Amino acid sequence: NCLAGKKGHKGRGKQFSNPEEIDRQMRAQREMEENGGAEKGSSSESEEESSSDDEKRSGVEGLIEIENPNRVSQKNKKVAEVDVSAPRELSRREREEIEKQKSKERYMKLHLEGKTEQARADLARLAIIKKQREEAAKKRDELRKGKKIVRWYTQPQVSHVTPSGCL
Repeated sequence: NCLAGKKGHKGRGKQFSNPEEIDRQMRAQREMEENGGAEKGSSSESEEESSSDDEKRSGVEGLIEIENPNRVSQKNKKVAEVDVSAPRELSRREREEIEKQKSKERYMKLHLEGKTEQARADLARLAIIKKQREEAAKKRDELRKGKKIVRWYTQPQVSHVTPSGCL
């Protein structure tokens, strides 16, 4: 037996409700509803709606009470309170994203104008490459001209010789 000496629960015993205790609580709740129902009948409708809203929470919200002080609940605003013309506040992520895009655009504009260090380095590199290519082109031209001259001097001068060897 692998589970010998081990307990199946985490440190506390299971607690069962006493049936008499449940019956007593149910009776007390019914009495409260009967007494509270007569009092609520004379009160205004708006009070009933607000108390029923507290009782009628949908889903898990009604079952679990949240005690997180850091939780910010979204408060529904009435249509009269909402100001449509006011600019909507952006979240931190949205602000950072917009700021990042603007800085990227500024950098690209400066880069195209040649005002950034990287652009200057690129332009200097391109100028060096351009000079090297021009020098190489000049050398090729000189070599071609030199080869033409050399060919002209080294070509055998062909005289008109008849096949019999006589002129």
